[in-house]
Parts: sequence; structure tokens; C-alpha cells
Amino acid sequence: MDLNLNNITFIIVTYNSEEVINNCLDSIPKEAAKIIIENSKNIETKKYLENKYDNIKVILSENNGMGSSNNKGINLSKTQFAFIINPDTIFKKDTLNNLFNSAKLIDDFAIISPINDDLNYPNYQPLNKKINEDIIEVKSIDGFSMLINKKKFNNNFFDENFFLFLENDDLCKRTINSGNKIYVIKNSLIEHKGFSSVSKINKEKLELLRNWHWMWSKVYFNKKHHGFFQTLILIIPSLLSSLLRIFINFILFNDKKRKIYQVRLSGILNSIMSKNSWYRIKS
Repeated sequence: MDLNLNNITFIIVTYNSEEVINNCLDSIPKEAAKIIIENSKNIETKKYLENKYDNIKVILSENNGMGSSNNKGINLSKTQFAFIINPDTIFKKDTLNNLFNSAKLIDDFAIISPINDDLNYPNYQPLNKKINEDIIEVKSIDGFSMLINKKKFNNNFFDENFFLFLENDDLCKRTINSGNKIYVIKNSLIEHKGFSSVSKINKEKLELLRNWHWMWSKVYFNKKHHGFFQTLILIIPSLLSSLLRIFINFILFNDKKRKIYQVRLSGILNSIMSKNSWYRIKS
């Protein structure tokens, strides 16, 4: 399949990510089309990025989650392919060339990606299907790097019910279930800093946010793909563990850990009761 900079738009979702976004954008070719979805609605960030970089559009948006923001960027793009990346990712000098060259050997795909340069943290789940030494068909890939063939999805991209976790797993599962293919390219490397995309946010509040949404998303994902009763069996150990740890940390006066397990329990219960992913960081 023919991939080149003329038929790809790079989509980056940010939230006060000034500390990392420059390194990311500096690694993308100047001539490439780029869309930033800035969920803090920071007008100064928009002005700064649009003045500094070529071929870039910064959209100020409500923070409705990664899935919703990715969809907004994809729908605004005019190219056949949308390359979803996190602001804390950096392309190597030969990342894109190696990706493009390998894509020529693939007849068709729905999603394709470079691999994480830290091999201790692979960004994919293999299917044990190898096209050649550099091209591997996989079960899923992480959401920090996903080059999406828009034609394969009939405008049904990310599930916007997810706010923070598992929206990429859901997309990949639906892709495989529909008979489409996902590949990673082993000689195309991308650097992912990890958990560096958000600055200016209290770490304790961020930890609570992540714990709530991880449990909410875990329940929602499994209900969607495996049904309510199987999900209930799966989640009961986490529910009981959260209750026990709330009690233990209350006795030990460990407020920090108690709050973590309280939000985990809240995420589980809200998702079981089919309530939306409402938890947000309060300023």
C-alpha cells in the first residue's frame, strides 16, 4: 500500500503538554499536515504552536476524552490516513521512511504502526503471524502510535464512551473482529516517554483520575465485548479488594491509599450501573 506524507495527517491530542510537544513536532517533517486537539482550550498554546510550526492547525476543545478528541482530529483531516500519536512520542530519523517502504509490501491494512524503541515495553500484542523479518501482523497496538486507514472504519473510529483507557484496545478488537488487519513494522522505531503528556496537573489528582477511569474502562470494555455476567465474575475480586483496602487504610490513617481505592471502587460501581465516565480532575 502506498503511504507518503501527502496522504497522511498527524493527529495529536494535548492537555497543557508544553513540556513535551515541541520535541514531538520537531521530529515530524515540516511539510506534513498536523492537527492538534488542545483540550485545555489554552489560546496561548494555539498561538504559539501555529506561529512556530508549518502546516499545523490547533483546535481548542472541551476535554471529552482521548477517543472523542482523536475522532475530532480524524474527522477534520482531509487525507486517507490519520496518524494518531501522543505528544510524548518522538520519531527517529528513519522511522517514517522504513514505515513507508514496508507498507509497499502489504496489500491492505486497517492500522499500522512503528514499534516502541524500548523493547522491554512492546506496544503490541502479537498474533504469531510474520510477513517478513520487519512486518508482523498483530492483535492490537497501543494508542500512542496508530496509523489508521480511514476507509476501513466507515466513520466508526474510537468509542467516545471511554475517557482515558482502553479506547485503543476496543478499536483494535473491533478491527480484528471485522476481518481487517493490524501490523507493526519492526525496523520502524518510535520513542515513547510515557506518562509525560500532561503537565501542570497535581500528581495525586492525576493518580486518582487514572485509577477511577482504569476500573470504569475495564468494566465497560468487558461488558461491551463479553457480556454483563462474565464481566461481573471478572470484576468481583477487584471490587472486594478495593473494599478491604479502603477499610485497612482507614484503620491505618493512610488517606492517600484510601482515596485511591475509593475511586477504584467508584469506577467499578459506576460502570456496572452503566453510568457514564464522569470523573474529572477538579481545579
